[in-house]
Amino acid sequence: MAFEALAEAAERWCARTPFQLIAAEETERRMDFYAEPGVSFYVLCPEPACGDNFHVWSESEDCLPFLQLAQDYISSCGKKTLHEILEKVFKSFRPLLGLPDVDDDAFEEYNADVEEEEPEADHQQMGVSQQ
Repeated sequence: MAFEALAEAAERWCARTPFQLIAAEETERRMDFYAEPGVSFYVLCPEPACGDNFHVWSESEDCLPFLQLAQDYISSCGKKTLHEILEKVFKSFRPLLGLPDVDDDAFEEYNADVEEEEPEADHQQMGVSQQ
């Protein structure tokens, strides 16, 4: 995707979050974001034909540990969109921004799977205890 289109997508994302896009360097394909109280990060965007992944980082030692979730997400299988990555970053930074944590869809799906498996496990245990 062209860098200009990525920057526009980032601006739309910022409009519904506490973050501001404070710099967009087309030559470096870098976008810098900032939110009060001092939460900052940047995204390096891959070249369109290159096949590389996005990269997120922060020059703030206070912010960097919170980016682990987003970095793990980026390095997992499959191509990610800028919007998906920014959403993971936002979720990661919620505690620093003083916002309540939100449930992750994958976590809810995992809980649903566990609930479905429990009756089967109880049934097997009942069979074992009867013997």
